[in-house]
Amino acid sequence: MSELKRVHTDHAPAAIGPYSQAIVSDGWVFCSGQIPLDPQSGELLTGSVADQTHLVLRNLAQVLEAAGSSMSRVVKTTVFLSDMNTFAEMNAVYAEHFGEHRPARAAVQAAALPKFCDVEIECVARVSGA
Repeated sequence: MSELKRVHTDHAPAAIGPYSQAIVSDGWVFCSGQIPLDPQSGELLTGSVADQTHLVLRNLAQVLEAAGSSMSRVVKTTVFLSDMNTFAEMNAVYAEHFGEHRPARAAVQAAALPKFCDVEIECVARVSGA
């Protein structure tokens, strides 16, 4: 069995439960869902779905960097929204962060998200050089 390496960076919110920010295994990075928490204060960002999505994707980018990867190496994302009516707002920001890179994606509406935020995103990526 391959080794599982836990990933932690102070540049993204600390895990708020018994899990890791990400796990690296066999050249793959499995990132836990990120919600719009400020990495320094731990406070939830409230406001528009666009603002929340920007913070979530910045936090994911920091976790990926700590794992030896990047947004350009993301293979798959899952986006959780508290209201599917905000999909277009989230999608515009998502497109900004990924540019021409178009990872596979699922987007679902959830009855409730952690801390009752409006967006959570998780991803799977390849480690650079893998």
